[in-house]
Amino acid sequence: MKLHRLLIGILAAGLFTLSACEDQMNYKETTQYDFDYISEDFDNVSGLMTYVYRLLDYDYGTDNYYGDIMLSSATDESRYSVDGSAIDYFFDGTWSATTPISDLWTNAFVAITYCNEILYVFNDLEFEDLEWNEDYASDMTSYLNLEYEARWARAYFYFLLVRQYGAVPLKNYYMSAEEANSLSRTSAEEIFEFIDSECLAIQDSIIEDYENLGTLSPSDGTTHNGRPDKRAVMALRARAALYHASPLFNEDNDASLWLAAAEACQELLDYAINERDMHLADTYDCLWAYDNYTDSEALSEILFARRIGTTVSTPESTNYPIGVSGGGSANCPTQNLVDAYDMQETGLSIDEEGSGYDETNPYEGRDPRFALTIAKNGDTWPTSSGVALDVTYGGVNGLPLTGATPTGYYLKKLLHGSINFSSSSKYTSDTHTWVTFRLAEFYLNYAEALFNYTGDPYGTTGDFTMTPVEAVNVVRNRAEMPDLPTDLTASEFKTKYEKERFVELAFEQHRFWDVRRWEEAETYFTEIEQMSLTKDSDGNITYTRNTITRNWDDKYYLFPIPQEDLLKNANLTQNPGW
Repeated sequence: MKLHRLLIGILAAGLFTLSACEDQMNYKETTQYDFDYISEDFDNVSGLMTYVYRLLDYDYGTDNYYGDIMLSSATDESRYSVDGSAIDYFFDGTWSATTPISDLWTNAFVAITYCNEILYVFNDLEFEDLEWNEDYASDMTSYLNLEYEARWARAYFYFLLVRQYGAVPLKNYYMSAEEANSLSRTSAEEIFEFIDSECLAIQDSIIEDYENLGTLSPSDGTTHNGRPDKRAVMALRARAALYHASPLFNEDNDASLWLAAAEACQELLDYAINERDMHLADTYDCLWAYDNYTDSEALSEILFARRIGTTVSTPESTNYPIGVSGGGSANCPTQNLVDAYDMQETGLSIDEEGSGYDETNPYEGRDPRFALTIAKNGDTWPTSSGVALDVTYGGVNGLPLTGATPTGYYLKKLLHGSINFSSSSKYTSDTHTWVTFRLAEFYLNYAEALFNYTGDPYGTTGDFTMTPVEAVNVVRNRAEMPDLPTDLTASEFKTKYEKERFVELAFEQHRFWDVRRWEEAETYFTEIEQMSLTKDSDGNITYTRNTITRNWDDKYYLFPIPQEDLLKNANLTQNPGW
């Protein structure tokens, strides 16, 4: 199988697997084959890159460090349906360097090691024995592009590391295990600068469009899904710039960092819209549909995505409601999230005067994204069941059933409702596509960065083409929501912006990191609102809110460096408070 036919996330383990050696920072310890074997064929070298892609992050609540739990359940976005799970470590006080509750440190540095092997060990190969093959030229094009794919992936894994740990060792060339395990931590500032410089260096060299390659074999439209192109490089640079400018990493509120983030977002939007003919998809839910990797409308917005292969443990079996065949309940949306959806007719928050909200009929007339994200009482969900949910107390999908939703809601977004696990139905499942970067995020990123630079929701400066409010309105209008008001104060805009981001990007693994980079966990993460529904003999439903409290310690803004790595490397230091 040639490199240009590899599909990310659905391959088997491939040629290379991690060894059982304790130290995985050395080429001979991270691969099972020697240099001569690997370098004799395109496929062998590309196998290294394939393994790197398999380590890219996703958060479907399946097959990750937390089992069937999404990171959303460590935030005000959802609550896991069973207490005492691993996700509770984030707020029950048992989190520590000896229980780091993440395998990113190990996985990221393994991926970075593989990238450095591609860049410094398997570079400058010519595969002379293969030059008479009819596809030699196309394979060489793919091989030469590996340099840029590896630099992008290395920068991406460094972004994951810096947002989670802050300062981390910078392993930007091939080195021995001994050298790697003596590195000190490089400041977060320098890591962000490294990401930015890498992206700038490769964005005009990486293959721009895998569907118009010329020297490569013709594509069927799906062949290159999962490989980064220029858009993915620009998106990584723009997102990393926003994090760099945010309070967690920008303690002095350096305005130049907000300006740089706004400029990076503007550059990406201009390129995607003007040169790649992209736009927000017509419908919100098509972005996570089973066919999003071939649907032209979804692809008009998706900048980079990772396909996840079908497994026995699917997101559906994890998150379908209790009471539905095969359902595990798992990650249940909170009332906090439900409250964030504005009224569609007025565009106002439910707590604003004149919004039109009726607490006795709380779901009527809400932002359409609510119905596409959250399954509420009375909804037919999953669609394959053909049965309306009953989450009232004593209902077939409600408490006191073990594992039933504690919040009054079930997850709908990301899931394929046509999948049916009943004994009378043939088991069905679909490959899922985790959307890493999409256009809507960068309208919001742009709005945040420009607003923090100018302080004016309605102002622009220099060559910027949209005000912060106008950028947010692009996202709201796709959802058929009214524009934001024209007279917001800076403080009011900030509140509405953060709520809009909460709604638009729900369950896409943003909330966990957004609230951290804003340093606003005390505001958002300490009280989780739930809804209890009770039905009387006449069928009337009473809605009762209840609040659970969670602990927060500011040291949680950054993860602890794993204790076992501190023991390996005397030059590593721990994050404050741990």
